[in-house]
Amino acid sequence: MLLKAFSLEHPRLTLAELARHTGLDKGTARRLLHTLAAVDFIHVDEQSQTYALGVAVLMLAPAVRVGGDLREIAAPILTRIAETTGATAFLWVYHQGEALCIDRVRARALHIDTPWATIGGRIGLNYAGGARTLLAYIDAAERERVLAGPLTRMTPFTEIDSAALRADSAAIRARGWVLAVDDYVVGLAGLGVPIFDRQGTFVASLSITTLTSRLVHENGSPRHLDHLLDAAAEIGASLQP
Repeated sequence: MLLKAFSLEHPRLTLAELARHTGLDKGTARRLLHTLAAVDFIHVDEQSQTYALGVAVLMLAPAVRVGGDLREIAAPILTRIAETTGATAFLWVYHQGEALCIDRVRARALHIDTPWATIGGRIGLNYAGGARTLLAYIDAAERERVLAGPLTRMTPFTEIDSAALRADSAAIRARGWVLAVDDYVVGLAGLGVPIFDRQGTFVASLSITTLTSRLVHENGSPRHLDHLLDAAAEIGASLQP
């Protein structure tokens, strides 16, 4: 519970914040944090009196099986996409009401100071190309559960109206892709497409993100769409039933 309180948006938390996030009293939270710190799962910053995830968390990554085969198949393809498009490539799966990033390859030639989603990072389903693709293609009942919950507004352009998102999801399914502009970070755009296995079952989304000027044509259409669609088809065709 304590470890799950940390996120991309909140990498460092105070004792009071952790107690509030977890519902624990401060004494219990402090004891658990000190136990986790002793085995390097938590890093304690004595100067700022804040806590962050420790290096031992990284040691668990090889044992995580979520998206394991999918990640192995997609890894070289994500690298190729990043090199071909000059954009950062992401692989996403749906997990407990959020988009979970299971792989990412950053573009070598592009350095942007922004809170990129990291491997293992989770974001909402109402913003960003990969996440909005997941919202469009997950089971309808699950989509309604997501839309009924609180929706985070990341920028002034983030959609938080459930009716609008429901209509947008239908449009994405009809079109087969989504171009998200400024709704996660102003100045960035993301292009997302679905990945289906050989039986036609939706399994994940593939996306690229870069500066809006590099991803969107003057007429508003996305660049690199064919590359992304071909890559998603290649990944899906390689998945075992």
